[in-house]
Amino acid sequence: MSAVQEMPSTAVVREAMEEYITSVERRLRDLNAYVSAQQVMTKLSHSPEVKIHENPELAYKEHKAHDAILGLVEELGFQVTRHAYGLETSFEVISGSGGRLVNFNAEYDALPGIGHACGHNLIATAAVTGFVGLAYVLKRFRIDGRVQLLGTPAEEDGGGKIDLLNAGAYNAVDVSLMIHPMSDAEYTDKGVLGTAGFSSVASHTLQGTYHGLRAHAGASPWEGVNALDALVSAYVNVSMLRQQILPVERIHGSVVEAPKANDNAIAALTRTQYTARSTTIRGAKTLGTKVRRCMEAGALATGCKLEVEEKTGYADLRVNESLCESFQQHMHAEGVKILKSQGYVAAATDQGDVSYAIPALHGVIGIPVDDGSKNHTPGFTKAAGSAVAYERTLIAGKGLAMTGWDIIIDDAFYGRVKEDFENDKRLR
Repeated sequence: MSAVQEMPSTAVVREAMEEYITSVERRLRDLNAYVSAQQVMTKLSHSPEVKIHENPELAYKEHKAHDAILGLVEELGFQVTRHAYGLETSFEVISGSGGRLVNFNAEYDALPGIGHACGHNLIATAAVTGFVGLAYVLKRFRIDGRVQLLGTPAEEDGGGKIDLLNAGAYNAVDVSLMIHPMSDAEYTDKGVLGTAGFSSVASHTLQGTYHGLRAHAGASPWEGVNALDALVSAYVNVSMLRQQILPVERIHGSVVEAPKANDNAIAALTRTQYTARSTTIRGAKTLGTKVRRCMEAGALATGCKLEVEEKTGYADLRVNESLCESFQQHMHAEGVKILKSQGYVAAATDQGDVSYAIPALHGVIGIPVDDGSKNHTPGFTKAAGSAVAYERTLIAGKGLAMTGWDIIIDDAFYGRVKEDFENDKRLR
C-alpha cells in the first residue's frame, strides 16, 4: 500500500467487506441454489437449472458447477482460467498483486445416488464468498496481496487436490483456507456451531484379486480352488483384526467382484477392496500392512493366488493453531461461536494433503439437520439445500476472508502460522 496511506482497522475492513458481500449476496444465493440461476448465468446454459445443489455431479464430471461458479466470478469482473492445471473441471481465479497469496478451495462434487450429501455446494459458496470479499477489501484499501480461488474437483473419489498439488497449483500459495458443513447436533451441546480446526485421519487402500480354479460345484468341487472362500476368509480375518486396532482407527471393505447367483461352479475369480484409516500417513500404512496379511492368509488357506494393489489415500489433516485462533475470533465477531479445535474426526479429506505441503485451515460450520442425519446420508442432502445452511455458510465465508486479511497484512501473525507449520512437521 502507499507509504502515506494509513492501515484501516479490522472493524473498518469488516464493515467494508460486509457491505460488498451484501451487494452481491443475491448472486451468491443463486449460485448456492435458491432461485433460478439462469437469471445470473444466462450466457452459460439454456437450462433453467444451473444450480450446484440441484445439479449434483460426480468426481471429475462437475461441468455445470465449473461453469456456474466461473459465470458468477466473471460477472463480478474477475479474469478466470477454465480447465486449470490439466483437469477438465478445475479452475483458477487470481486477484491482486504482490504480497502473500491466500488460497480458497472450492469443492463441488457430489455423491452417487444421494447428491450433495456432504454439502459441497456450501463449500463452494464459502470459497467464493471468501475470495470475492478478500479481493474487494485488498483492492479498496490498496493493499499488496493476492487471492486465489481454486476449483478442486473430486474430493469424494479421486483426490483432486492431490492432482493439483502435483500440477503445481499450490506452489506459490502461502496459506490455504476452506470450510466444511456438518450437522450442528455435533456442537450444540457445547454451545457452539462448529470448529475452526479438527484432525482427520489418513487412509490407505488395498485392492485384492484372488485367482482360483473353476470346477463344477456339484460333480467335482475338489478339482477347484475356491476364490470366494479366499475372499470370505480375508473378510473374517479383517473383522477379527478390528478388535486390536486403536479407537480412532477404522477398516472398511467391500466385495468388488464375486460369482453370480446360481453359478454352479467353484469361483475362479473374486475381487475385494479395503481402506485402512489412522491418525497419520505412517499409521495408515502400518494398518494397511496388517490388512494385507489378512488378505494373504485367505489366499494361503485356500490355495489361491493373490494380487494386491496398494494406494496411499488422503493424508491426515494437520491443525494450525494460529490459523484456528484467527478464524475463531472472526467468527465470534460475526456472532457465531465455534471451537478452536476439536480433535480427531474419523473421516478423510484431500485437504489433508494440502496441509502437509503448506499451512492450511479446514474449519467446520454446523447446519441444522431435521432427522439427525450426518454427512453422506439423504437427510444431509436435504439439509445442505436449506436457507439456514446457506446463511451460516455465508458467515463462514466472511470469517475465512478476515483470516485471509490477517495473513496478508500482519507479518507477526503470519510468522506464527509458519512457526506452527514447521513445528508440526516433527509430529507427523
